[in-house]
Amino acid sequence: MTKPTRSARSTGSTRPDRQRHITVRYLPSAMTVAAICLGLTAVKYAQDTSMPEHSRATWAMALLVLAAVLDALDGRIARVLNATSRMGEEIDSLADAINFGVVPAFIVYAILLQNLPRVGWLVVLLYAVCVVLRLARFNVLLDVDQPVYAKNYFVGMPAPAGAVGAVGPIAAKLQLEEWGFRDDWWNTDWANWVVAVWLVGVSLLVVSRIPMRKVHTFTVPPTMVAPMLALLAIGVASAFIFPYLTLLAIIVAYVIHIPFAVRSKRFLAKHPETWDPKARQRWAQQRAVRRATRRRSQPHRRSMARLGLRKPGGRP
Repeated sequence: MTKPTRSARSTGSTRPDRQRHITVRYLPSAMTVAAICLGLTAVKYAQDTSMPEHSRATWAMALLVLAAVLDALDGRIARVLNATSRMGEEIDSLADAINFGVVPAFIVYAILLQNLPRVGWLVVLLYAVCVVLRLARFNVLLDVDQPVYAKNYFVGMPAPAGAVGAVGPIAAKLQLEEWGFRDDWWNTDWANWVVAVWLVGVSLLVVSRIPMRKVHTFTVPPTMVAPMLALLAIGVASAFIFPYLTLLAIIVAYVIHIPFAVRSKRFLAKHPETWDPKARQRWAQQRAVRRATRRRSQPHRRSMARLGLRKPGGRP
């Protein structure tokens, strides 16, 4: 019996590895497609009038959150597995438009804006279009050269944050119901107009050029690592115990951070020495020259002050 040659053995051993690599390569795209399916299923639950309104809203928001989690993980898993591709990037961009633009708009319209059909529909269309425009601008800015500090900021509110802000009124409604407040107010025209104005404001923030800080660019001092981990554990636990209240707290915290993000980006734009090595070197040289000039002039000033001399017509 003849033994298999080395080339045959090597071909047989690499074939399973190649098949495994091909299978793993499609995993991020499969997660993206699953996220799209979850988002569209959330719309289905939001429009299912055979269910109680509270159950409709709860299921819709839960599926939207799951879709957002999968959408956030697919890109990271693709980079870890070295499975990034042009097709995967395009699918991910389309998934963002659906899950963060179309799905929240339909959920808000089905649950809170049914009594305002014409204006409510215009508002949700505005929101969906603004999210799509914001994603298109984000893709364009990837190929534009920007200063180093600009990479730490979003231009306008990112699409996931916009989706969270869009469903914020639904979270407020469900939380008030859990606290025992009657939901009659949400069926009034005044409540519908408040929700419509809120959604318009979120839409304008999405397409604005207001800088928003990227979460992963925040630095934590070593002495604050343990408290931050404890705070993170509390936040994760509260997300399961008080989901709607946690969502509202996230919205409030994000809105509060906007003025600080604007101020910090303006400071970095005016002080390039804080992020540009060349500007930092020039700033250090200018500072050294100013210190040397000040030291040469200080002995003369001290001697004049000791002798009590004054300049003619001037101060001592």
